[in-house]
Amino acid sequence: MSDRRGDGPAPVLRVRGLVREFGGFRAVDGVDLDVAEGGVHALVGPNGAGKTTLFNLLTGFVKPTSGSVVLAGRRELAGRRPEEIARWGVARSFQITSLFAGLSPREHVELALASSSGLGWRFWRSDRALGRFTGRADDLLEQVGLEALADVPAGSLSYGSKRALELALALALDPKVLLLDEPTAGMGVEDIDRTIGLIQRIRAGRTVVLVEHNMSVVASLADTVTVLQHGRVLAEGPYAEIRHDPRVVAAYLGDAHAER
Repeated sequence: MSDRRGDGPAPVLRVRGLVREFGGFRAVDGVDLDVAEGGVHALVGPNGAGKTTLFNLLTGFVKPTSGSVVLAGRRELAGRRPEEIARWGVARSFQITSLFAGLSPREHVELALASSSGLGWRFWRSDRALGRFTGRADDLLEQVGLEALADVPAGSLSYGSKRALELALALALDPKVLLLDEPTAGMGVEDIDRTIGLIQRIRAGRTVVLVEHNMSVVASLADTVTVLQHGRVLAEGPYAEIRHDPRVVAAYLGDAHAER
């Protein structure tokens, strides 16, 4: 498999020698990774491969033991706080939704827009302050297909709609890089198809990095796939290439399948 590093423009994220140890166990073990600007880059691998830990390292929720994460060739992200990284244009969604059941989707997005505007949390009791964000909130809800549900309590939304609202909250930060953690986890076929279409729409003008177990989703979305195993990069390339790599087949299905 060819090494594409060094060709073309600088990556929007360049990871070098990234390590995270937990009590002597290396969950991420010397990862090098280049994420090209404007593409969709998938991180895949069997359970325990280090995908979520790597995701948390990229977004500041876990500090690295060693290594570097550089954004757009300028900013070092390793060891920075999540809110700093978000201000620099890297936003993420989470595998488990965390919403206020009594607030509407519009109110959620207004709060997200206000919190990233420099007002801090001073707007909390001010309807007038929140109102200035209503138009943009409605635009974001339309982007994710929730305009018809803008005023219903978030607690009454379907699981798929809650995940769509999480995407709207991440987009409220106007990120250059959007990281999605298992965006289709727990969804039925109809919601998965809807989410694939949604990600294809919102990728315009930004870079998307996703952790995903569903390989049909990866095949539909990803320009580049990085396969992790035991905290290390096992293989990398287009989906059509890595899906036939004997090392990848062995990692998922066992050596007997790789030998066929």
